Amino acid sequence: MSPQAQDQAASLVQSVDWLAIAPPTIAAVVALAVLVADLFVDGRKKALLGWVSVAGLALAALALLPLLDGDRSTFCLTGDADVCSYTADRFTLVIQFLVLGGALLAALLSMTALKDAGKDAGGDTDKALPEGEFWFLLLSSAAGAALLPASRDLATLIVALEVASLPAFALVGIKLGDRKSSEAALKFFLSSVTATAVSLMGVSFVYASTGTLHLTEIATRIEDVDPQLHTLAQAGVVLTLVGFAFKTAAVPFHFWVPDTYVGAPLPVAAYLSVVGKAVGFSGLILVTVIALPSYADVWGPALAVLAALTMTIGNVGALRQRATRAYSAVRLLAWSSVGQAGYLLVPIAAAAYSEDAQKAVGSTVAYALMYAAVNLGAFAVAALVARTKPLNRISDYRGLYASRPLAALVLGFFLLCLAGLPPGIIGLFAKVTVFSAAVEAGLGWLAVVMAVNVVIALFYYLQWTTLLFRAPEGEPESHRVPAPLTAAIALTAVLGVALSGAPQLILRFSDTGLF
Repeated sequence: MSPQAQDQAASLVQSVDWLAIAPPTIAAVVALAVLVADLFVDGRKKALLGWVSVAGLALAALALLPLLDGDRSTFCLTGDADVCSYTADRFTLVIQFLVLGGALLAALLSMTALKDAGKDAGGDTDKALPEGEFWFLLLSSAAGAALLPASRDLATLIVALEVASLPAFALVGIKLGDRKSSEAALKFFLSSVTATAVSLMGVSFVYASTGTLHLTEIATRIEDVDPQLHTLAQAGVVLTLVGFAFKTAAVPFHFWVPDTYVGAPLPVAAYLSVVGKAVGFSGLILVTVIALPSYADVWGPALAVLAALTMTIGNVGALRQRATRAYSAVRLLAWSSVGQAGYLLVPIAAAAYSEDAQKAVGSTVAYALMYAAVNLGAFAVAALVARTKPLNRISDYRGLYASRPLAALVLGFFLLCLAGLPPGIIGLFAKVTVFSAAVEAGLGWLAVVMAVNVVIALFYYLQWTTLLFRAPEGEPESHRVPAPLTAAIALTAVLGVALSGAPQLILRFSDTGLF
């Protein structure tokens, strides 16, 4: 090889910033380690795999600390060091913290669920949940979810989206021989694959119009796109957003949520409600605000309408849940998560009309952080109740205060946070922040729709809360709570109370630094 050819080959070899990519890399490496270790660990020691997974997620979260000093990028173009495929900036770190923290809490819930499933199986391996595969899938999905907010080109975005999604399909259907679980996984898979196919078509249209996949380059080139390709570019913008709208459970891509949450193991439903939404919203923000600001007149109105429809249909769906219906508590949380997705969409839509798009995006991130903490806490208490009342009906929570006063107080606090009522100050603060973003952007009609939906949501949240403190119909039951489940409830409760005491901290922390 000639010296000139050697120099050209050397220029194509990039050094990797391992510190920047450490969080998703650690999660992926631990996933592979758990899968291999599962082949050699005795059945009675499978619980060790759970602790290794929890430790791996905690280590991945701690790997965010060295990145706080400043922005870091890697996998950049050889001719332009400013155009990169992976960037660890403030926005990336906040979303990765949300994703890895949410996955860690879901892992703590899963340890109890897997142990209980093993006891119920009574040695029947066909009924027990496969622990090694479960932890591998959870960690793999978390690795993909942590990769997505750092992605700065459409190819990496789509790959990260699928790495986060594909293991989630298997997690939903991991209950062997369970018809509900299989049906939920199939519905989740088919609808997600369809949305991804549409999104990929949109990416191809955007690439055909601009000749690049890097988000910052798209933002520059799409402004001067050939007039003959203008319609193609607009179609690409709309289709690209479809895949991320599905992940956020925005209407009309929400129909998979209730059945999926009911059919999946409860910790998996909790994981999807928080981490799945973080994946969708972070991708939505990157595509709209960074890559397509010049097409705000296309995606802004579309997201505003989606926000109004999503919060309305979600809250009406939650309002219709009957307290005595099987799994009505999980269904209510599922429909509630759809309604909350509508609130999360409001600031992103407002970014299209606002002079300070970063502030608007920060409102979405702040609301997402609040929602993650309290919603995971609500699912943790639901997992506690489900240990003695597996049908998990809302009526099963009647008189919870008599048997488990702390759990009832914590769940009541979480529900008031979701409703936006004191003492759940953090929920009220987050809703006011989102409401202000809509008003400042001139979306008064959307602010009115949000206010109406907040009132609708008050009814079902308060109805559930009051049920906790009514006299129980039978004798109060009390059982020992496993340590991992106790830790999950305690962590979310402490976080919710701390943020309610100092709500301004969450807005400062959520300063995205995207611009």
